Amino acid sequence: MNKRIKIVIIISLLLSTLLFPNSVVVANTAYKTFTEDGYGNYVETQTAYTVRDTIVQFEQESFSQSEDLKIGRDGLLYVADTGNRRIIVGTRQGELVRIIETEEMQRPTGIFLSEDDKIYVADEVAAKIFVFNLEGELLDEYERPDSPLFGASSSFVPEKVAVDRRDNIYVISRGNSNGIIQINANNGEFIGYFAPNRTAVSPLTMFRRAIFTEEQLSRMIDMIPPTANNLNIDEKGLVYTVTQGVADPIRKLNVAGNNLLDLKVADSFPSSIDTGSLENIFVASEHGFIYEYTSEGNLLFVFGGRDDGRQRVGLFGKISAIAIDQDDIIYALDPEKNQIQLFQPTEFANTVHDALNLYQNGDYTASKEPWQEVIRLNSLFDFANLGLGEAYFKEENYDLALEQFRQAKYKDGYSDAFWEVRNLWMRENIIYLIYLVIAALVIKKIGQRIERKYHILHRWKKRYEESERISFIKQVLFLKNLIRHPIDSFYSIKYENKTSLLSATFLMGLFFVLFILDKYYAGFIFSNVEEGDFRLGSDFALVFGLLLLTIISNYLICTINDGEAKFKDLYSGFIYSFAPYFFIKPFLILISNIFTYNEMYLLQFANVFIYTWVGVLVFLMIKEINDYSMKETIKIILLTIFTMLIGVLLLFIVYVLVSQMLSFVVSIFNEGVFRFENR
Repeated sequence: MNKRIKIVIIISLLLSTLLFPNSVVVANTAYKTFTEDGYGNYVETQTAYTVRDTIVQFEQESFSQSEDLKIGRDGLLYVADTGNRRIIVGTRQGELVRIIETEEMQRPTGIFLSEDDKIYVADEVAAKIFVFNLEGELLDEYERPDSPLFGASSSFVPEKVAVDRRDNIYVISRGNSNGIIQINANNGEFIGYFAPNRTAVSPLTMFRRAIFTEEQLSRMIDMIPPTANNLNIDEKGLVYTVTQGVADPIRKLNVAGNNLLDLKVADSFPSSIDTGSLENIFVASEHGFIYEYTSEGNLLFVFGGRDDGRQRVGLFGKISAIAIDQDDIIYALDPEKNQIQLFQPTEFANTVHDALNLYQNGDYTASKEPWQEVIRLNSLFDFANLGLGEAYFKEENYDLALEQFRQAKYKDGYSDAFWEVRNLWMRENIIYLIYLVIAALVIKKIGQRIERKYHILHRWKKRYEESERISFIKQVLFLKNLIRHPIDSFYSIKYENKTSLLSATFLMGLFFVLFILDKYYAGFIFSNVEEGDFRLGSDFALVFGLLLLTIISNYLICTINDGEAKFKDLYSGFIYSFAPYFFIKPFLILISNIFTYNEMYLLQFANVFIYTWVGVLVFLMIKEINDYSMKETIKIILLTIFTMLIGVLLLFIVYVLVSQMLSFVVSIFNEGVFRFENR
């Protein structure tokens, strides 16, 4: 290579390192690695796991449609070789140790290694749970429970199996929606059903329950909760399940069957689950993705994906099982490729794990350095900011904790840290606040004496009253009358022209400004939007479109129902009915920046109060301006809502038609350009 070119490359690398120290650097893999930011979005990060090896057979014994995989304490791999009707045992170097099979074994789909070194195998065709010792000797069998509590119509088609330290067998039976079947391993008795999935109650389901008969309801497929797809048990006896097509596809269950996880990000088609040395949760999806969560459910990494047929390493046709060994090496079983891929953690993942391990063991000071190293490597890794914030908080360094929690978008931690910072500020400045109050009282007394002598405020008040005579200002300030005398004010709007289209439009613009301030500049804790994500165009369309749609719909309904209001009166009446919003909302926006979750109920109450008051004023406005009775007003409001729904539907239809027309025109234009260029 030319010497000059080498120098240019070296200088470029140095400049990129200096200018972009926090840029994400990923290994050259066939897949990308992502993590979860504080808002629950996927963010690309450094490669966390790389493929270490691939096992396609144990010596001359190949796999066929293998459905499950476990790793023993001896480091051996136990594979449910489903297509070959056997359990095959080997080393991670691909050496064959033994084959376990019996004449009765038909289709082994689940396997589990108990604490007392027994192998439990679920066979869905034989409808049995087989128990072997590590040498492959058949010790016991469990068939369908004959207990009346099991249910005469309940199915026993065991797909997956797990066993806890109390010798309780947990069985997932295909088609049995009652929950996970529990059997006592000592006597084979049915214990009961454990942690059934719940059916999501949609509005359609509620409607069906209200009008359908019991027979009709029993035929509804969506009334039956889905059966779990896989399960596992950790050393503490906690049960982990994965279920496809439910709201909480990944569950971590205690003895009572309560879910301990609340995940922001989860795959809709999980297929297998296991835990690592840090109690981290590893989940594989059918589509070939591998997820790693902390024990509390924070997503650390997701990587992998589906192979497109090019047989690339690190990608899958499908994942049926995942297992983690004592070195945190991931074993992923692919029944379509008939292979096991081994993934080892990279230096970046090890740094994250080291920091997490120190933090979980209570060594917060020592955890700061690896957290800071993670942030240095990737400033977008929000969980590192969260961990560093927790470490600072434990050290009572609340200012730095506040900053890190803000970076991590972790509102609970931010609220706790801000509470401490605010209390500290109050303790340090309370004497100055007392002095300020005393000074304000003194200034007030002095001001009263000056006013009695020089009448300065009186002259300002007179000028203010003169300014009120200006028509536009007077119309805008009429807003305060809605607070004190709403019914009289609506009468004045209708008969005395106390407002105008100009003043109402001005107030509508002011409403939009307050809406924007409330949405984007409320306190971090109470904000519902991502920082820096401004969408003023859609906000403008939403606010003005919704207000105008409401006003126009109500005017049309009132017109055909003997309403007396003119459009100008309704337009002004609607806008002026937001008087409580105009007067109270600015204060709520300000105090939201100094409140914590401990005072959240005050903000919630204030907002409910505002919107309730506005609703009452709108109701009175429609009633008074149109001279309706209470019953007629309710009818008009319901018809207005219905008209608005029809209007939204029509707008959607027009949007679809226009989009299709534009797409057609563009395609015709592109076709014409193509033909012209190829003449």
